[in-house]
Amino acid sequence: MEDQLVYQDLEFIKILPRWAQELANKYRSKTTNLYILYGNIRDFLPHEMNRDEFTFTRIQDYISEVLFGNQDYIIYYNSSSGITFCTEAMAQDYRSVIGGLYPQAEDSDIIAAEPRKSFFYLEKYFLAKIPKKGGRRCRVVLIMDYVESIIPSGDFIRLTEEDRYCLVTLSRWANDPILTIGDITIILLTENLADISPRLVSSPATVKVGVPFPDEKVRASFLRFKEGMGQLLLDRGLNPERVASITSGLNLMNLNHLVMESEKTKTLLSLDYLGQRKKEIIENSAAGLLEFMETVHDLSYVSGHDFVKKRFKSAARAIKLGRLDVLPMGYLLSGPVGTGKSFMVSAFAGEIGIPMVKFRNFRSKWQGDTESNLEKVLNILKAMSPVAVMIDEADAFLGDRDQDGDSGTSNRVFAQIASFMGNTEYRGKIIWFLITCRPDLIPIDLKRQGRAEEHLALFYPETEKEREALFDTLVRKLDLSIRKFPIAELFRKFHHEFSGADLEAVLIRAKLRAAMEDRSFVSREDMEEVMGDFIPAAYPHEIELQNLVAVLECTSKEMIPRRFQNLERTKLINTIQELKILLGERTG
Repeated sequence: MEDQLVYQDLEFIKILPRWAQELANKYRSKTTNLYILYGNIRDFLPHEMNRDEFTFTRIQDYISEVLFGNQDYIIYYNSSSGITFCTEAMAQDYRSVIGGLYPQAEDSDIIAAEPRKSFFYLEKYFLAKIPKKGGRRCRVVLIMDYVESIIPSGDFIRLTEEDRYCLVTLSRWANDPILTIGDITIILLTENLADISPRLVSSPATVKVGVPFPDEKVRASFLRFKEGMGQLLLDRGLNPERVASITSGLNLMNLNHLVMESEKTKTLLSLDYLGQRKKEIIENSAAGLLEFMETVHDLSYVSGHDFVKKRFKSAARAIKLGRLDVLPMGYLLSGPVGTGKSFMVSAFAGEIGIPMVKFRNFRSKWQGDTESNLEKVLNILKAMSPVAVMIDEADAFLGDRDQDGDSGTSNRVFAQIASFMGNTEYRGKIIWFLITCRPDLIPIDLKRQGRAEEHLALFYPETEKEREALFDTLVRKLDLSIRKFPIAELFRKFHHEFSGADLEAVLIRAKLRAAMEDRSFVSREDMEEVMGDFIPAAYPHEIELQNLVAVLECTSKEMIPRRFQNLERTKLINTIQELKILLGERTG
């Protein structure tokens, strides 16, 4: 009966999505019997019946109906519902077999939710269904959902006795050649691999298959399906293909919710509505671990830093031309505090019109949660591409490979981020921006070629012309109404080394002074008063150190301020070491 198995049909396999093809080919190899499906498993899964004609179903039904054709014996299990079956006939066969082996067994025990009871009877059923020599070959598929509740992540020594029992049982099934030969297949379902025992995940006897978020083609097909049912209410100028192109990062469940919400409230799906709801859905899906950044400004709102702006404008042009292959994997943006590094990155995202997200703290005091949170975030980023990812204070946020004191969690997290950042599959699709005033504290693993490979730096304005340009740009950014006067005179009068942040603070104070006098405009007198009163934060050694390490990181002389351009590298390194000692930092 081998030729009747759905997975033996090579033509059928060709029309499956890539992840299902991988599962099918592993199954056909007959080398293992335990699989873990992870990722976007709580979604509708599409199956292409004919060209551009899809059916959408849940993953359990997809495995049962599409992949295995509801043939032979398909069993479901989770720790809430216990053992259930694809059809009533399968349920009757299970009860008949177990009843023959254990006449005294209670029905509530043989389908129990408790793993000790259910696993015992399931194994007896598996063995009973393996045919004797010359007997009819049949297939048994066990689909176990929410497996993280059965074999949770954590050190083996800290697992409960029941957790250990489940882990040992599943490990034994994965390595049992009798089950492999007997065509017994166990499929475990979980959203995040990090949520389940690393012993089982890392076992060579376990096949891991990721289920991705739907791509644009699948989203468009789903929306056309909804349109055909009369449920898709679109604003003028929109169609399923256009909506699909702007909803990256959403799965079909999300889209279905938007469509049904729109239909019930009789609200047309518009670009603004879709953009806002997409932001809300992704932030909720990420459980607060990602934050959308507003990108209302473009690079025209950035004063000075001409070299960096030129690089970013070239990158923006490459993206618009579809030349993602020429883009760096990521950028390291350094410079002293107040130079506008975060604003520069936000302006770049606004220039190219792609969403930008900011990493929030994904670390947790609970073991296993940190890795699970990170896996969830990285999966969302893959689904959202193209997307810009900003990591502010990257030197403190990312850590390094050599941290200790947390059972190796920080080391694993660092390795996971470094590996993901270096995956060239996402070149031009996920653009990383590591922002820091201390690039010397970021491990070289993240700064090397293939990760944050473009090193850029911002510095305080040096010339009178640069300070005037910064002033004009900030007036425009803050939408200030200001009486024209020669600001250069005030810069000459007050010899402060204004950073962008300093000057913005001065302008806000001047605006407040004008408001207190019931004026809608800022005058020269307002500016002279607040500039004369303003005292920049006095951290001269820290600022000088931040300047020097940024100079050391620069990969182009054109970026470096003139006062540092002729500084010998050896002297630069020695001065940095002296400043670190002065500030009480370790220099080794």
